[in-house]
Amino acid sequence: MNEVVLERLKPNQTIVRLCCADDADVEAELDEMWSFVQSKRQQRWLWWAIDHVSGDVLAYVLADRKDKAFIELKSLLEPFGITQFYTDGWGAYERHIDPVFHTVSKRNTQKIERKHLTLRTRIKRLARRTICFSKSVVMHDVVIGLFINRVAFGLNIP
Repeated sequence: MNEVVLERLKPNQTIVRLCCADDADVEAELDEMWSFVQSKRQQRWLWWAIDHVSGDVLAYVLADRKDKAFIELKSLLEPFGITQFYTDGWGAYERHIDPVFHTVSKRNTQKIERKHLTLRTRIKRLARRTICFSKSVVMHDVVIGLFINRVAFGLNIP
């Protein structure tokens, strides 16, 4: 949740959407996307979740590829009441999601993989082979965060 924007909004402008489906089970696709800052030794990861049916972005975290980043994302997803998680089977998912609610499947993560391609196309610092890269973690996270907030959530941040 972008608290800076929420602080600037007037109470009657604030809209929080807590669920994407009406009286149905909420299913989410989760994945992480690699990028780097300055050099490939300084890796950054975009962890995010989308609604499996609509493709809407539910939440994202920019961090390293440690379990604590996934735990932070999972805590952001708690209000959605997700009953099924679809992932690529990376270890953090298997360690922190109950197997009853977890499905490892390439077929069920196609939407989030398509979003990865869109981000790589539109944000050159996420492309796998590029001369455009971030020199600081702050700028890297701001550029990606602003893009996601603008495109996924429709937020205009002045």
